[in-house]
Amino acid sequence: MRCIHGVWTPVLSAFLVAGLAPTAHGQSENYPDRPITVVVAYPAGGSTDLTGRAVADQLARKLGVNVIVENVGGAGGAIGAHKVSRAAADGYTLLLGANNEIAINRLISPSVKYSYKDFTPIGLVASQPMVLVASTGSGIKTVDQFIKTVKAKPGHYSYGSSGVGTALHLSAEMAKQQAGLFMTHIPYRGVGPLTTDLYGGNVDFGVYVLSSGLPHIRSGKVVALGITEKKRSAVALDIAPLADHPLLKDMDIGVWFALMAPPNLPDAVTMRLRKALAESLQAPEFRKKLEDSGSTVAPANVDMDKFLADESGKYQRIVDFAKIKE
Repeated sequence: MRCIHGVWTPVLSAFLVAGLAPTAHGQSENYPDRPITVVVAYPAGGSTDLTGRAVADQLARKLGVNVIVENVGGAGGAIGAHKVSRAAADGYTLLLGANNEIAINRLISPSVKYSYKDFTPIGLVASQPMVLVASTGSGIKTVDQFIKTVKAKPGHYSYGSSGVGTALHLSAEMAKQQAGLFMTHIPYRGVGPLTTDLYGGNVDFGVYVLSSGLPHIRSGKVVALGITEKKRSAVALDIAPLADHPLLKDMDIGVWFALMAPPNLPDAVTMRLRKALAESLQAPEFRKKLEDSGSTVAPANVDMDKFLADESGKYQRIVDFAKIKE
């Protein structure tokens, strides 16, 4: 290859156009021809991991290659998400992420340098409501009692979540904003310590992801006040939405899971992955697994650009109201 005075010769230019471009195009057209890694930005065993493994299993069937789940925990999901945002744009490294690491973390932590715009969205997978609960010692059994009791003694009551800036934290702050409540937030390192303090009456209220909270609700150890999404959950039809109360009529927030890829993914690869995911969402065994865990499988035609922008705007309003910063 020759370059004269820093200018590529016509021969070389023709080679680049006629030789290299078809190779890249051919790689996209042959996708996938080797194993794919799906990064889950949390340790194994949680709801994101369960969803990620169900998605990986289905993608392997639809795409005809091995799909490996890699758990990359830390920093509320930011480490794993950041890794995928910087990965090669070839479709072999994907993120099965939740709203925390995709859309919330950047709003509360200056150290998070990526945003949801630094991914190619493949599609929404599923969502799950959260549930507001009361300790049995509080004596509170309904949403109306909750609101009246907290309003009567501003700042006296506390609620716990699994950490600052999580979707659970934001959901309670959304309820506070809408109903005009003043409560103290107590962040816990996971639902285990939160549950212990709810059982012991050391914290008055708490927020769980529905699947995590149901065993404690069913055992009578905590009292369910309402779910955070407007629609009832198929696995807990007896728990009404918080939005049924007039002061919380705009309450609608949940935990969602989405499949994301690095930015600038080739169109052919993007379409192949979107088709495989859409087919996966219709698989009966996939739907049953997620629905049994408390999730609602997403429709296949979600406009992800609009969805992510709307969700990010919602979280920004809550963060601004509650002045949440790490």
